[in-house]
Amino acid sequence: MTSQGAFTIFIAAIFINNILLSNFLGMCPFIAVSREVRTAAGLGAAVAFVMTLTSGLNYLVYAYLLEPLGLEYLRYIAFIVVIAATVQLVEMVIERTSPVLYYALGIFLPLITVNCAILGVSLFMVIRQYSFVQSLAYGAGSGVGWALAILAMAGLRRKMKRSRVPAALEGPGITVILAGIMALAFIGFSGMVPM
Repeated sequence: MTSQGAFTIFIAAIFINNILLSNFLGMCPFIAVSREVRTAAGLGAAVAFVMTLTSGLNYLVYAYLLEPLGLEYLRYIAFIVVIAATVQLVEMVIERTSPVLYYALGIFLPLITVNCAILGVSLFMVIRQYSFVQSLAYGAGSGVGWALAILAMAGLRRKMKRSRVPAALEGPGITVILAGIMALAFIGFSGMVPM
């Protein structure tokens, strides 16, 4: 078991080993939903909430159900079921509390279920043998890091609308270049705290 404190894991998951910009997990919704700051903030909050909740729930499922019964090989299926149920809960809450955000997110809200970043967090916590508190800290930090990255991208894309961009790079081209530059900035922190 790792000896790192929960706070160190939380901060490292946000800045040093950002799940999106260091591991490149969850890129599809990151690129597709980062056009507007409000929509990016809503999806970022939803992903952060789902990551935090599912990392804790998946830890409990793995440690107290799969491991004692010798069913570790079912962790992918079990983790995806927990993630899907949590996303359904979040989807219902957003639809009731903010219909505008619900329709703005469109298909990307239910697609949180198949966001590989969320499954990646659950698998990384098992591989790294985190405790329950460390798993929650890692899930929360990864969610905040993902939300921070999508908000930064939405802000940059908003600024780029008023900038002169070569015609060949408009749209997805400049977005991928921006994502690469952001990833370089975050990867620059790697190695500061071993995960």
